[in-house]
Amino acid sequence: MLRSSRAALYGAAMMLSALVTADAAQAASYFTFEPPPGMSLTDGKPKNALQLKRGKVKLDPRFMRQVVAYETREKPGTIVVITGQKYLYLVLGDGKALRYGIGTAKTGFEWSGTHKVTRMREWPDWTPPPEMRKRRPELPKHMEGGVNNPLGARALYLGSTLYRIHGTNEPWTIGQDVSSGCIRMVNDDVEDLYERVKIGAKVIVL
Repeated sequence: MLRSSRAALYGAAMMLSALVTADAAQAASYFTFEPPPGMSLTDGKPKNALQLKRGKVKLDPRFMRQVVAYETREKPGTIVVITGQKYLYLVLGDGKALRYGIGTAKTGFEWSGTHKVTRMREWPDWTPPPEMRKRRPELPKHMEGGVNNPLGARALYLGSTLYRIHGTNEPWTIGQDVSSGCIRMVNDDVEDLYERVKIGAKVIVL
């Protein structure tokens, strides 16, 4: 009887251990990469440029938000997008910038120029332009903002153009040529940029 009880306890312990191990493995899979040097993770809203919001998005470390050396004559608060590098830089001044990984335009949709942020929206609605719906007739005429909206959590509208810097519900596309001209960011990053930028900010796309 004693031997049977011990066997039952041992079996229960092994089952519990397996469940804990499975949960730990699942939690660990959320973070494929460690934060870049000098950066830390936070569960709340980042309090400074050296914090990353903890999340489940897996990014190549080179596309994770980080402070980098960046010499420029542009004023702090200026956004510089270098599409060939797949980076967006927010100029901080003193030879530094906050760098974000981005998704850029597909072949045939590339553009460059200088504009200003003219509007900013949280969880923006999406109305595909007629040209896009002609290419993709399956698209809706209009979509309310939300987690399934392709514009993601935030949008910064550029001048009088149809282009935006916006979030995405397809975070795996960061680092690729995927859009019809807009600049994509993971939602955590576009939320962070949104808090740091003001209407009227200069945006340079190269």
